[in-house]
Amino acid sequence: MDKYQEQPHLLDHHLEGMMNSLLEIVWDSGSPPPLVHLAFKFLYIITKVRGYKRFLPLFPHEVRDLQPVLDMLAKQNPRDPETWETRYMLLLWLSMICLIPFDLARFDGNLVSLEGQARQPTMDRILDMAKCYLVVSDKARDAAAVLVSKFIVRPDVKQSRMADFLDWMLSMLSKSSSQTMEGTVIVNGMLQALVNTAFPLKDCWVYAATVLECLDSCKLSESNQMVLRKLGMKLVQRLGLTFVKPKVAKWRSAQGAAVQNQKREVSPAEADDDDEEYDIPAEIENVVEQLLVGLKDKDTIVRWSAAKGIGRITGRLPKELADDVIGSLLDCFSFQETDNAWHGGCLALAELGRRGLLLPSRIPDVVPVMLKALTYDEKRGACSVGSNVRDAACYVCWAFARAYEPAELIPFISHISSALVIAAVFDRDVNCRRAASGTFPHGIDILTAADYFAVGNRVNCYLTISVYIAGFSEYTQPMIDHLVNMKINHWDSVIRELSTKALHNITPQAPEYMANVVLPRLLPLSVGSDLHTRHGAILACAEITHALCKLAQDNNRKKMPVSEKNFLFLNLLYFSLKILRYEVSKCISVPLLQESAVSALAALCNEFYINERGEADPALQDELVTQYVSELQNSEEMIRCGFSRALGALPRFLLKGRLQQVLEGLKKVTVISPEDVSFAEARRDALIAIAKVCQTVGVKGDGCQQEFVCRDNVDQIYATLLTGVTDYTTDSRGDVGGWVREAAMSSLMEVTLLLVQNEAELINASICKQIMCWLAQQSAEKIDKFRAHAGSVFLTLLHFDHPAVPHIPHREELERIFPRWEKETLNWNAASEAFPRITQLLGLPAYQYHVLLGLSVSVGGLTETTLRYSAQSLFDHMKKIQSDPSALGSFCETLLKVFEDNLRNDRVSVPLLTMLDQMLANGCFDMFTDHPFPLKLFTLCKEEIKRSKDIRKLRSSIGVFCGLIQFRGDMREKVFFQLFLLLCHPFPIIRKTTASQVYEMLLTYSDVVDPAIMEQAMAILSDTNWEAELPVVRERRNCLCDLMRVPRPQLVAKVRWECAPGAAFSMELSLRMFPASCRTRGMAEAAA
Repeated sequence: MDKYQEQPHLLDHHLEGMMNSLLEIVWDSGSPPPLVHLAFKFLYIITKVRGYKRFLPLFPHEVRDLQPVLDMLAKQNPRDPETWETRYMLLLWLSMICLIPFDLARFDGNLVSLEGQARQPTMDRILDMAKCYLVVSDKARDAAAVLVSKFIVRPDVKQSRMADFLDWMLSMLSKSSSQTMEGTVIVNGMLQALVNTAFPLKDCWVYAATVLECLDSCKLSESNQMVLRKLGMKLVQRLGLTFVKPKVAKWRSAQGAAVQNQKREVSPAEADDDDEEYDIPAEIENVVEQLLVGLKDKDTIVRWSAAKGIGRITGRLPKELADDVIGSLLDCFSFQETDNAWHGGCLALAELGRRGLLLPSRIPDVVPVMLKALTYDEKRGACSVGSNVRDAACYVCWAFARAYEPAELIPFISHISSALVIAAVFDRDVNCRRAASGTFPHGIDILTAADYFAVGNRVNCYLTISVYIAGFSEYTQPMIDHLVNMKINHWDSVIRELSTKALHNITPQAPEYMANVVLPRLLPLSVGSDLHTRHGAILACAEITHALCKLAQDNNRKKMPVSEKNFLFLNLLYFSLKILRYEVSKCISVPLLQESAVSALAALCNEFYINERGEADPALQDELVTQYVSELQNSEEMIRCGFSRALGALPRFLLKGRLQQVLEGLKKVTVISPEDVSFAEARRDALIAIAKVCQTVGVKGDGCQQEFVCRDNVDQIYATLLTGVTDYTTDSRGDVGGWVREAAMSSLMEVTLLLVQNEAELINASICKQIMCWLAQQSAEKIDKFRAHAGSVFLTLLHFDHPAVPHIPHREELERIFPRWEKETLNWNAASEAFPRITQLLGLPAYQYHVLLGLSVSVGGLTETTLRYSAQSLFDHMKKIQSDPSALGSFCETLLKVFEDNLRNDRVSVPLLTMLDQMLANGCFDMFTDHPFPLKLFTLCKEEIKRSKDIRKLRSSIGVFCGLIQFRGDMREKVFFQLFLLLCHPFPIIRKTTASQVYEMLLTYSDVVDPAIMEQAMAILSDTNWEAELPVVRERRNCLCDLMRVPRPQLVAKVRWECAPGAAFSMELSLRMFPASCRTRGMAEAAA
């Protein structure tokens, strides 16, 4: 049945046949219950697709069907979740049968059964069934409400049972709470029944007042259940209709009345009814007030129901009262109201308009409201609300066009048509653009270009359709004004950018208006405090200026001379670099804005700041450079970024004589201080700017340091750039120092190649060695992106030959490792290709330290691919040098040097411990029998974990200590003592890890313990709960010490020094532990 969902009327010719086939199964007494339930399930599926109102008359509804259906329904279990379709269909069937035109008392006959027990009348049985199913939580509740609505209108039922049944419903409604699940189900059922019963109440409106009073006490408007609020709103409006005469207002507008009369057949009584005065019940005021409150509901379906109610009731009121309703409705359109109120108000206006209930005298009040609603857009957090308001405003315009004569709308047609065209082209949401594309002046031409499908593409609307429509003079200026007033300051940066491009495209349609009105309006906005407005105004100024320039070139006009407006534009560029807040700047793509402003600044300086001699005005140059350099120390990071880029983009004539001032200012930005440690982007941009400044001023070895890169400042430049390669700052964003290192490497390459091509003798051997070594280190590190960049720069400098870079250490060996033909093909991003090459540099003395430092971070890292290939490459190198004692000794000395230089530098020391653990496990140092390396390594490891609380570092050190057990002599006692200290560490996870690894160590190196005690020692390690309390663990640890003849660690007592009579101080050492032998050396030596 799914394929009929969109066009269910195609089933109409087949419905009766399908129903009869399924009901044959139901009537067959031999059908098993599961088959009957399946038949009703299929009937429900058909009903769901076609709708029960169309399906209901097809049910058999003869007198003979009443008792069997009633009996079948009585046999059902109301709580069975598997057969609800059966109950639903039986209730619908019964609602059709109960319309038979016979008094139900005739079906009762003799109410005394054969057993002598009184039988229940049929009328009561049906009402009891309805009561039972009105309070269930499944779909049968809806069918029970339909049954009540049809059964209660029977004359016999209305006369004898209606009052009691209404009392029961109202009592259930008042006793139930919509705050509980059970209460919500009951209230839902009662409301559905009352809603469907409301129209019959027009004959007995006394009941309606009672129902309305009960409904007021329930306070459904405060419920958090949307369905209950919707049903409450529908019930209120239907009750309201019972209080007023069912008449057609004669005061409606003629066209609106004609439209409505086409949709409904007006009875003679209504058509001939005059406008005589009649009393309006007081309850109407309550009803209208509730409907006006419903227009502000948070859910659209409730607002829509309230709007329809306003339209229906207003159509039955006298003209004066109806006008009061409209006046109250217009109060919804206040900017103190929420978007919900605006949306509900628009829906109500549309309902009144299409019914002809908004008289022409009200048009001047309604049109301004409607025009505001067509552009309603309120920002909420990172998005905005108002698309539903604009969509509803288009519905209002549609209703007005059909409700009024053309002559009545002529005074307002230009404003309405302009607003609709603007909405059809420039609205952010596609549904609003499509809703606004209607009939207006030049409608055929415009709709040909802006049809339903064309306005679906937003970029096409802004850049193509808008240009065509702007060609009609009625729309040109309103479109431009809308873009300037509403769109260039929009919260969505995409809309801002499209708006400025649209202004560029529309400029040829109104160049004078753009130059004389729009630009002077935009320039103050471009230096305002609102970032969205500033961004849009700057882009708009640029786009309009560009369009005017192209237009002038096409018309062979000269360029505009320097004037006050040009200096205002320079001021605009200055402020565009000065971004006030970083958090907000991310939302408006400030990096793009800064790049655009920097490009514009460079072009403008070259155009207006240079005189005929190719020089800058000294005063202007001093003011500009000083101002830009001073902003480099601003407390906002984005301001530093912007002015760093600006200094890098300044032309040579502005840098002449000011080079050192600029370089010093940029150097200060690159220095890391506690206040700006997280300003990585500012440091990055400063390093990039230094390279750009050097390229701009050029190189002259014997030149002045204020004008050129020369002998006097080249060392300072290199020192600043090399400092950037050591930036390993991290914050919540991750390794932000990587941005700085990447920029430093690029700048080093650019400056070096600049010097090589001009004054190669300015590059000394020390500088070149530092550059290549740092690049080699970065090429061995763990982050693929930065490793690839470093490798690319390294090979560029190595293979550059126009001329060659001088003083590169081990050039021949490097060219053998990295052949020239592999410069472009070597994939540094792939660890499998990069590490086998870079580890070969470990055999070159000049590079060994830095490459090993980089490898330490990679081998001890967390990324599986990087770890695997870097470790394998390192182990392959170690195998090659096992037979060369001098090479191995040199490697170990370098390794210890790396460790010593990075003690307590967790970025290096933690992965280094992991790497050492792997190297010891792989037997990389097996040839050392009597060598100081193991002892030095043990000492460094012990110093590294001293007072450390870093779990990862402590766990890595345990593996290193266990690996050092392979070296004989005093080393083993020292290692055991250190491991036994860790067995009583304050952290349970460290104690457990130590015990586990010591157990594995004893299995691996079985010769370190006497075989006689091996089993007992391993039992203590495996059976002890090392996460228990410290006193318990310490006792088991001491047993292990005694068993293996290792001195027990002892707690150090508090030490007290007497300084002078009457003065003393004491120091309690942390829980450091010493072997028992230390106690004999005195407390002073132990403390030392």
